[in-house]
Amino acid sequence: MFDKAKKMWQAQSTAKRVQNELREMVFEGVELGGKVKVVVNGEQKVQAVEIAEELLNPSEKEGLERFLKQAITSAVTKSQQAAAQKMKAVAGELGLNI
Repeated sequence: MFDKAKKMWQAQSTAKRVQNELREMVFEGVELGGKVKVVVNGEQKVQAVEIAEELLNPSEKEGLERFLKQAITSAVTKSQQAAAQKMKAVAGELGLNI
């Protein structure tokens, strides 16, 4: 019984540590050679969006929207992959198989 309680405490402590680590990590999604850039943190919250001035043209609206979507998707995917790797490592530390 004590071992289970200890493992639960370790799991909670580890989860909190991982969450803090993820919050500090940043991931970039870049399109058009850096003209469209999105930065998200490990919690998948958008931290920054940068768009080159030459793309701020009403006639380029559809293309800009497409590249912005691709940059966001790229950054979030990187963040999700990092979170999954961290959780897999944590599970291994706790003796869990996932």
